[in-house]
Amino acid sequence: MASSIGNEKSVNPVLRISQLDALELNKALEQLVWSQFTSCFHGFKPGVLAHFEPEVKAFLWLVLWRFTVYSKNATVGQAILNIQYKNNLSQTEKYQSLSKQQKLWYLIFTVGGRWLEERCYDLFSNRQLQSFCKIKGYINFGAGLLKLCGLLNFLIFLQKGTFATLTERILGIRSVFCKPQSVRQVGFEYMNRELLWHGFAEFLIYLLPLINLQKLKLTISSWCLPIAGLSNSENTLAAHCKECSLCGEWPTMPHTVGCSHVFCYYCIKSNYLFDMYFTCPKCGSEVHSLQPLKYKIEMTELRA
Repeated sequence: MASSIGNEKSVNPVLRISQLDALELNKALEQLVWSQFTSCFHGFKPGVLAHFEPEVKAFLWLVLWRFTVYSKNATVGQAILNIQYKNNLSQTEKYQSLSKQQKLWYLIFTVGGRWLEERCYDLFSNRQLQSFCKIKGYINFGAGLLKLCGLLNFLIFLQKGTFATLTERILGIRSVFCKPQSVRQVGFEYMNRELLWHGFAEFLIYLLPLINLQKLKLTISSWCLPIAGLSNSENTLAAHCKECSLCGEWPTMPHTVGCSHVFCYYCIKSNYLFDMYFTCPKCGSEVHSLQPLKYKIEMTELRA
C-alpha cells in the first residue's frame, strides 16, 4: 500500500542551492558525530583510536547509512530540507524509491571508498619497497582521476542542476522534493518598517550635528523659568549676583554680558565659544562682550 502511494507521487525538481546545502549539512553532521565520539575517549591513553580510526569511522558512517539512506531514501541533510533520492533509472516520471542494489552500491562508493583511501594511505605511507611505491603511485593516479571526474561532474551539475555528486550520476539517483512546495506568501510589512526606521535614523544622524542643542536647552529653560521686571540698577545687580544664571551655583569670577544677570566666567565663556550668537537664558540679551563684575559687594551683605 505504501509503495503504491509512493509511486503516485509526482516528481518535484530540487534547486541547485538546496542540493549543495544538503551536502554541507551531511559534512557538518559527520564532523559532529566524530567529535562527540572521540570526546568519549579523552580519559584514555592518547592515540588509542589512531590505529583503528578508518574502521571506526566506517562503522559510524555505516550506522548513519542504515538509518538514513537505507530506510528513508535520504541523507540527514536532505531530510532537513524536505529532499529525498529518486531512482532515475526507472522509465516512469512518477516517484520511485531506490532499489536495494543502488543503496548497497551507494554504501560501497561513499563509506567504502573513504575507508579504502584512508587505510591505503596508512599502509603505504611508511613502505619504501619498490613494489609498494608502484602500487601507491597507481592509487594516487586513480584518486586524482576520480577527483577530476568529480570536478567535471560538478561543472555539469551547475549547468543542468542534476546529480550533485559523481556517485549519484553513476548510480542514477536524483534528488527530488518529498512533498510539493507550497506557494509562499511573502509579507513586506516588516521590511517596510525596517526601511522606514533606517531612513529616519539616517535623517537624524544627518540633522543632529546641525542643531545647536545648548542654545535650544537654554531657550527652553528661559521659557519654563521666565524672569521679568528686572532693572539695570546697582541694587538689582547686587541682589541677583548670588548665583550664576547658568549653573545656579555661587558665581566664580563673576562676569556680566550687559544685562542684570551674573555668570561664572567659565560658564559664560564656554557657552559663548560654543555659540557666538549666545543670549542670556534669563532675559534673552545678546552677548556683546564679557565684563567682570565691577560692583564691590561685601560678603556680609550678600549673605544677609
